[in-house]
Amino acid sequence: MKGAAPPSSRQLLRVEDRVTFLHLERCTISRDSNAITATDQRGTVHVPAATLSAVLLGPGTRVTHHAMMLLAQCGVTVVWVGEQGVRYYAHGSSLARSTRLLEAQADAVSNTRKRLAVARRMYEMRFPDEVVSGLTMQQLRGREGARVRSIYRLHSERTGVDWKRRDYDPEAFTDSDAINQALSAAHSCLYGVVHAVIVSLGCSPGLGFVHTGHSRALVYDMADLYKAQCTIPIAFDTVADDPPDITGEVRRAVRDALREGDILKRCVRDLRDLLLPGDETELDIDVIQLWDDRAGAVAAGVSYGDEVDW
Repeated sequence: MKGAAPPSSRQLLRVEDRVTFLHLERCTISRDSNAITATDQRGTVHVPAATLSAVLLGPGTRVTHHAMMLLAQCGVTVVWVGEQGVRYYAHGSSLARSTRLLEAQADAVSNTRKRLAVARRMYEMRFPDEVVSGLTMQQLRGREGARVRSIYRLHSERTGVDWKRRDYDPEAFTDSDAINQALSAAHSCLYGVVHAVIVSLGCSPGLGFVHTGHSRALVYDMADLYKAQCTIPIAFDTVADDPPDITGEVRRAVRDALREGDILKRCVRDLRDLLLPGDETELDIDVIQLWDDRAGAVAAGVSYGDEVDW
């Protein structure tokens, strides 16, 4: 928009205060002032861009340059997804002012002792009734597998939905049974929201602590913290109700659960606690510094010519 100035960081909602995600498909996405618009044969809907955390663009969407510019200025993560919202294609980067969390993440991932400590804290966040301070990664995986299997069995017995195992093929979504389709759809929504939080805080989605070797390893790590409470029970409840559109019902239920459970706030808090435990320093500071092997960081934009010993 000619003459529309980009919003400053102080004008934007903090990521934990935003709407979790907006799923759009088969529409044209454009911009009207500081709102994005979604238009189809039924009409046009306006959504204030600064209130969004993630926008999931499904099949049949067209998006204008002005819309993407506004979403980028507002720090909104845009994720291109496939049919039913379960296949991830690409994402657009959001605003991140500080690298403090990213540097802490890289430091912890690169140190075996620190990485194991983070993995243990992640397990304790999921299952606070267990103490795992002395367990190895192999022991953690064994315990995690047993606990997750018991969660699936519990919800199968609670809802009467038949459960065999987690079995799905991203390339053949409809070949899975109803409960696996529901789980895939629910997890996909959660992944999009967690991805939005991670990049909004300036972290790398690819540097995971439990998962590794994938561009979204940390996304899977963080999403696992909330599946037992959020997406797994929703998937079983939805399949038990036998709706005509399972994936659509799942997406709407996950959207409501993420809002009611304050998952955005929890994810922000959990990620900070994992990487910078006890540190409450403001992260949204737009300051560029220079690295120094002795001082750690020094001010940029300053002439240091007198310090050089020619």
